Amino acid sequence: MSHTFKDIHRILVIKLRHIGDVLLTAPVFRALKEKFPDAQITALVNSGTEDVLKGNTLIDEILIMDRSIKRLSIIQRYAKEIFFLKDIRANGFDMTIDLTGGDRAAVISFASGARYRLGWKSDKGFIGKKYVYTHLSEPDANKHIVLQNLDVISQFGITTEDLTVNFYIPDDDRIFIKDILRKYNADKETNIVHIHPTSRWLFKCWKDEYMAEVIRWLLDRGNRVIVTSSPDKKEVEKAKKILSLVGNSRSSLLIDLCGKTTIKQLGAISEVSNLFFGVDSAPMHIAAAVGTPVVALFGPSGTFHWGPWDNKISNFKFQISNYWNPYPNRNGIQTFAIHTVIQRDWDCIPCGKDGCNGSKISKCLDDIRPDEVIEIIKNVIIK
Repeated sequence: MSHTFKDIHRILVIKLRHIGDVLLTAPVFRALKEKFPDAQITALVNSGTEDVLKGNTLIDEILIMDRSIKRLSIIQRYAKEIFFLKDIRANGFDMTIDLTGGDRAAVISFASGARYRLGWKSDKGFIGKKYVYTHLSEPDANKHIVLQNLDVISQFGITTEDLTVNFYIPDDDRIFIKDILRKYNADKETNIVHIHPTSRWLFKCWKDEYMAEVIRWLLDRGNRVIVTSSPDKKEVEKAKKILSLVGNSRSSLLIDLCGKTTIKQLGAISEVSNLFFGVDSAPMHIAAAVGTPVVALFGPSGTFHWGPWDNKISNFKFQISNYWNPYPNRNGIQTFAIHTVIQRDWDCIPCGKDGCNGSKISKCLDDIRPDEVIEIIKNVIIK
């Protein structure tokens, strides 16, 4: 459905979620720039997620919602929220695009004073929330999140044929990883595998001993393995435990960068790698965005929503329709172009829960065995 939007000079796109969620909004910015080439486009994201958008030439400004205000007293937090909303309104936005769907983003959209306020139709949230928006799109929960994001605007005639999820890497960060590879005497003949075994949600993580077994297998066959994790204490500890289980087998080929990299540097590592192997996480999405083949382990998450996105999606353009999804099944092992997701085909998947019965342990992940993972990795990188 097409719609006439008049006098659009300033646009605010709101995505108050996590790093991977923010990254997968990229085609929305492209569609807006193609439709309104002279408009200034601003992104509003949570603190700690902004790096995945930095360098994107389709975005003129990035505003940051400071998540640390949650630790303030009620009065201090209220005051900060009011000042923030006043600042948003002072920007004079003509259009807001709410890709979050939460109550806070709805309030920000309304408080902006924008003439056009686009969002998803939903029964969730505060009473009267639907009246906050001027245009509500019909959500389709069967679509990949990249396409769901785009639907918020495409249902009103703002779209693009280029569905690339861009991730921009500064030259300094490319030099960073090149210097590390040089330090370890890595040669061009050796395959590089980037392994990021952790997630901020530990129920998405595989058994330590299983991950260590796959790493050993890769090292024993002469592959260079770079292991990373976020700087979070729990993630670093988990990654270090995995490395302790690997032992000294071919240790000269193992590079430990756990907790030592930025978001951009993670992208630079994946960019020079022949394969990314890990769990459902933001680094998985970053690896896919830089064009590295991904083998990912999924537990309770929906692959049809969150599977690694292939930027050669234009090759599949003839398939794209209102009902198309690169991962058409509810669960099980699925491949989309150069990416493969390993997941059990159990009826309970996806449950979206933090482990079975709140245990923080996902049996569907624990049931995946190293030998079947290795067989799939062999198809991507044989060494």
